[in-house]
Amino acid sequence: MEYRLLGGSGLKVPVLSFGTGTFGGQGDFFGAWGNTGAAEAARLVDLCLEAGVTLFDTADVYSKGLSEEILGKAIGSRRDKVLISTKATFKMSDDPNDIGSSRFHLLRSCEASLRRLNTDYIDIYTMHGFDAQTPVEETLRALDQLVQSGKVRYIACSNFSGWHLMKSLAISEKYGWSRYVAHQAYYSLVGREYEWELMPLALDQNVGTIVWSPLAAGRLSGKFRRNQPIPQDSRITKGGGEGRLIPDELLYGVVDTLDALAEETGRTVPQVALNWLLQRPTVSSVIFGARNEDQLKQNLGAAGWNLTPEQVARLDAASETEFMYPYWHQRGFTERNPPPVA
Repeated sequence: MEYRLLGGSGLKVPVLSFGTGTFGGQGDFFGAWGNTGAAEAARLVDLCLEAGVTLFDTADVYSKGLSEEILGKAIGSRRDKVLISTKATFKMSDDPNDIGSSRFHLLRSCEASLRRLNTDYIDIYTMHGFDAQTPVEETLRALDQLVQSGKVRYIACSNFSGWHLMKSLAISEKYGWSRYVAHQAYYSLVGREYEWELMPLALDQNVGTIVWSPLAAGRLSGKFRRNQPIPQDSRITKGGGEGRLIPDELLYGVVDTLDALAEETGRTVPQVALNWLLQRPTVSSVIFGARNEDQLKQNLGAAGWNLTPEQVARLDAASETEFMYPYWHQRGFTERNPPPVA
């Protein structure tokens, strides 16, 4: 397993990390992701560690904390062998203060996550989304306090706009507080908007990218085929899909290219799709999920090899989409404003 530095930090993370959104499976939304219990979760953690996947991603909102509880039990006495990433910000109850990135909510949420995970510290504590109602200074000061207390090692953000992240980094620099070392972002062959602004920002500010939904909620799993019905057992069909609507022309054009490259390389469609991401600028780690051992083992095969530059270029061409303003205008002056990827 390859390890990469996480942004400007000294922390090395595996290029593949395991997402535990399937752990617990409580509620309609997360139930559509999967329903992994404690025994199966322990087995999946075993397989990950055997393959060198040491970073496990969860969130307090995943099955209302049950994902964290099951992950903590699955790790057991091996806490020193793993990295844990969890998140806060989203609504956990009807309590008006049990949401957001206020000092009140973050301190309470961190303590609750520590209890559920059965650990003394969180390696990467991520703001699950931007809270526009709380001053950025309040959020970052609370996070810095958590780092100073030893309860959190590093902080990250997720689903931020470019100005959200840049403002946060500037405030951290102004006051000498801990800064976001990573941005957990939606990115895939059928969702490349991340490249327009967030990737150039990450390159400029040395922020690592941890990719979520790299297979676009299963659309790039190999189950979605041109002129065939959507699989009834898919996450999207069951109500657990995420991301914008993807035009059929884009989706199936990408899938056709993935099929061709899978045949050329002797790999599977999801392995090719994940490997493409591993070759993108700023990407430190790609989160994959699995409902069972077979899916886990297949996704592990995305690392340890590389598509050729020509194969990458074919996927780039198949997945290219029309830019929005001001990006289409900036692309007209690439000699002064070169794109992060050609």
